[in-house]
Amino acid sequence: MFFFFKLSVCVLSFMTCFSEAFISCFNEDGRPVDWFIIYKLPLYKMKVKGSGLEYMYLDSTVTNWQMSKHTIDSSRGALGRTLTQLYYKYKSNSSVYMIYNDAPPELKYLGHYGHTKGVILFGQSGGFWLTHSVPHFPPFPERGYGYPSSGKYYGQTLNCITYNYTQFPLISQQLAFIYPHVYNCSVPLAFRSRIAVMAQICDAKTPFIKKPKNSEKLVSVGGQTFFSFAKSPYYVDDIYTAWVAQTLGTDLLVESWMHQGQQLPSNCSLPHHVMNIRRVCLPGSQMFSSYEDHSKWCVSYAFKDQWTCLGDLNRDIGQTGRGGGLICSQNPIIFKAFREAMAGYKHC
Repeated sequence: MFFFFKLSVCVLSFMTCFSEAFISCFNEDGRPVDWFIIYKLPLYKMKVKGSGLEYMYLDSTVTNWQMSKHTIDSSRGALGRTLTQLYYKYKSNSSVYMIYNDAPPELKYLGHYGHTKGVILFGQSGGFWLTHSVPHFPPFPERGYGYPSSGKYYGQTLNCITYNYTQFPLISQQLAFIYPHVYNCSVPLAFRSRIAVMAQICDAKTPFIKKPKNSEKLVSVGGQTFFSFAKSPYYVDDIYTAWVAQTLGTDLLVESWMHQGQQLPSNCSLPHHVMNIRRVCLPGSQMFSSYEDHSKWCVSYAFKDQWTCLGDLNRDIGQTGRGGGLICSQNPIIFKAFREAMAGYKHC
């Protein structure tokens, strides 16, 4: 269990009176949570049509996927509640924010940027880093919370982690490698010396990097260890096969977007193998093929290893030369949820 300080007691609504000093991922009930993961279901699940807005929810206080009572376009769900902090604080000089997406809303797609999507919001006490797979999301701050109609058709994943302030200089360094397309940001003067890389990126400058890739250990506010793998465009290789599987020392089952005609096949050429997932099944018989899924995640083939990673990049030839990353953990709840979701894969 972890405890939060400087959090105002709020009776009417979490949006009206949480402390200016505290920013966090929020759960489905509007309470601070160490981390959460959302698996947005595709419009078609084995030819059965849904709304394209239903989602499964997982966080540090539950033991398996739960079907949300909200839809992903609702401001009352975990995602809406979390991002509402951004829409209330984006004009504040007491917090930093950055929104990035290679396919931003309302703007032209620019393929030379990293294939990476996320939101960062934090103040002097800490905040959250949300990474996800949804194009054209989230809206510009002045628009308020919403979910794009283009995001309905395919499955998507979103991963929010709450960190203390001390972790954000490390996160700032990782951004230099993934080369994000930032479409809205603010880094007030009081923060710039500690997060110089983020300030440079916000100013539309390209930070200098001394090597093509980097990994960092990150620790959430609740004490959960995560590992951030970040590759630059100069590391021209499959992040899963060449780097992550070999570094973690485990065979990986990988779910990624398989539509572009340049998919990388399952690969058993190195000591630790990487195999493509073909079908996903979530609780409640929510089954769909990888063709209907735009999410990017992987799990250890061996149950004993318990690695799970969520991130940015597909196993695709064209993306070997783009920036992007993964956030990995050995959390048993996360591993069980994703390992059991694997319903079929292609061996080498």
